[in-house]
Amino acid sequence: MIEALPSTGVPGEQVLAELHELRAADLPTHGGRLFAYVYDPAVGGLDELAQAAYAISAHVNGLDPTAFPSLLAMENALVAAAGRLLGGGPGTTAPEVVGSVTSGGTESLILAVKAARDAHPELDRPRLVIPSTAHAAFAKAAHYLRVALDVVPVGPDLRADPVATAAAIGPETVLVAASAPSYAHGVIDPIAGMAAVAAERGVRCHVDACFGGWVLPYLRRLGADLPAFDFSVPGVTSISVDLHKYAYAPKGVSVLLHRDAALRLPQFFAYADWPGYTMVNPVISSTRSGGPIAAALATMRHLGDDGYLRLAGRTRDAVAVLAGAVEATGGVRLFAPPETSVVCLAAEPDVELFVLADELAARGWHTQPQLAYGNLPATIHLTVTAAVGATAAEFAPDLAAAVAATRARGPVELPPELLAAAGALTPELVTPELVEGLAAGLGLGDDLGRSMAAVNSLLNVAPPALRAALLTGFLSLLQRPTWHGVG
Repeated sequence: MIEALPSTGVPGEQVLAELHELRAADLPTHGGRLFAYVYDPAVGGLDELAQAAYAISAHVNGLDPTAFPSLLAMENALVAAAGRLLGGGPGTTAPEVVGSVTSGGTESLILAVKAARDAHPELDRPRLVIPSTAHAAFAKAAHYLRVALDVVPVGPDLRADPVATAAAIGPETVLVAASAPSYAHGVIDPIAGMAAVAAERGVRCHVDACFGGWVLPYLRRLGADLPAFDFSVPGVTSISVDLHKYAYAPKGVSVLLHRDAALRLPQFFAYADWPGYTMVNPVISSTRSGGPIAAALATMRHLGDDGYLRLAGRTRDAVAVLAGAVEATGGVRLFAPPETSVVCLAAEPDVELFVLADELAARGWHTQPQLAYGNLPATIHLTVTAAVGATAAEFAPDLAAAVAATRARGPVELPPELLAAAGALTPELVTPELVEGLAAGLGLGDDLGRSMAAVNSLLNVAPPALRAALLTGFLSLLQRPTWHGVG
């Protein structure tokens, strides 16, 4: 435990040493063996450049661009770069594209929903139509903004269904969303079809390209047979793309683009009916540090268009190697076509998927298990970045060894009393005390995050609402203050 406010100040060298010690417990953010959460291009000196740029603007406040024109210039440059990459700007069919820099994909999606909702103040209960594979941040946006959520099942190819989407659009629908690609499976929805049905009904269409929007254009330039998904598609009214993903900027920077300024206007919040300054915010935050924006700009300028093309090539090659390893290994199979930057695999019945994830972690491969949903089985998700190019060849033998070890271990056997208790639970019955008891029953201790097969197996048999309640309770259990000098 670390004390944030000691009675006497601590020397800077000691503070930094303590931070490094804390970081030593984290998963590795570099090295090409972590398939979620972070994006590593494996470019020497890039971290140092981004950190230096961050420091230059860390104390600049984005609240008032007239006070800090440097930040306004940086934001406009980032928006222009994203707009041009995604089919907008002078000389295109979307010459008037505008945008805003946000803190991440979730904020971008919330603002896309807000803009659509506030464009129709006459509706008492505006509605959002999404495919079942859309990112959970849409559900968060609907919850925060009190927008009704209509979830449409995807087809057997894991892609959004334009016909079913058209049937779901009603007079109160303000936005239709699609993914390019979906996070869970890495496949691109039929954006042209989705945008067409939305436009036919006079509804906005948002393309969530937060995950892959910065790499897909480069994959297409490298010859990948990927459909158009950007502003070149008629009916697409807004697009989100995260720069802290495949633009390889530090966390957290995303861009939300609109086809024109009129579409963006309802995104703003403005309030003058108080004695202080008039608040005008294009994004959710008022005060914003310029650090992440400066770091993103420095990263982008240093890598350049040619650098991103090379990194996309390394990513594509790594995806092919990993997918080949899955196809060559008995007991596992590709669950979705590896057409973008994701490898998604499922396990055969004699291979317990969550044990396999633990066995891969024991061999230094940190993956992201995904629980079963509807008629979709549990899967393992691999987000592939350019850094994986250096390690991909090592994956095949480790995957084969992990499958063999998984078969030898057999399935997870949860205590019958624990299963019985979980089977009787409803979200309303989940209390802090119950979560503490479940955590103890599952043996969660210092190895938390390293051996999760039992936890995932329990969650996998729970319905989604109960999963959410249990994980909320567990996160609440973890997030407790560390008191010092008390008692």
